Amino acid sequence: MAKFFFSTGAPGWMLPAMIKCVFVVMLLGLGLAKLPADELKIWKLLDVWPGKVPGEKGDVPSETLTTHKYRGAPILKYNNVTKPTLTVFKPSQEQDTGASVVICPGGGYQILAWDLEGTEVAKWLNSIGVTGVVLKYRVPRRKGREKHDAPLQDVQRAVSLVRHHAKEWGLDPKRIGILGFSAGGHLSATAMTNYDKRNYKPIDAIDQASCRPDFGVLIYPAYLVDKETKTELSTELRITKNTPPVFFAHAGDDSVPAEGSVRFWQELRRKGVKSEVHVFPSGGHG
Repeated sequence: MAKFFFSTGAPGWMLPAMIKCVFVVMLLGLGLAKLPADELKIWKLLDVWPGKVPGEKGDVPSETLTTHKYRGAPILKYNNVTKPTLTVFKPSQEQDTGASVVICPGGGYQILAWDLEGTEVAKWLNSIGVTGVVLKYRVPRRKGREKHDAPLQDVQRAVSLVRHHAKEWGLDPKRIGILGFSAGGHLSATAMTNYDKRNYKPIDAIDQASCRPDFGVLIYPAYLVDKETKTELSTELRITKNTPPVFFAHAGDDSVPAEGSVRFWQELRRKGVKSEVHVFPSGGHG
């Protein structure tokens, strides 16, 4: 059954911790563990595409990684991504549960909040024995294409790539989730509702592996409702009874209204998909 939780007592500073705890308990069934003392180390770095990236015209400036201040603190952001990659972070062998999560940072489909909503999340996942796979997908929005069109190609290929390599990497091919923030939440939602039809022509054996995530975690997702009606789901979100189970977390004072998460949850409920949405009174966006 779907569940709805509206919290009135949790202050904003508790939101990240509560998200983490509920995520662990409800989706993975794992116990909490201590954060690793050593630095986060890249286990593997892979290109998402072999050779030419589909649909690219060579009209995007060179990629940059810059520092940007957000809420008074510096964060890393990627600009002008034309060559998507997967950065894999594995937990210690003793902690490894075999579960993995593809992480989609946010940034309005214009930039990627690389550490805040990417590598820092992978580090936390590693602390509970989960492999974190950070997707560097294409930004900014491509001219003449839907905002999510190129990124959807990237994330579909990314999920298939992880599943294709699951045995080699010591992962469970039936426990590959997706986690997204803001625009990355929309991208994750789109991946969960469009896995039955690839947004590109299959290239190789990797594309024979399913691109369906086994579960999803959407943290303050954006763009879930139609910008005209503001009540109906965006047309690219095609929820069915086979949509993966989803966990949502949103703040009531978010600049991206929590109604989007609630509306998505309502439709999941109608289709009989296990899901939970948690709306906290404060916490903001990002």
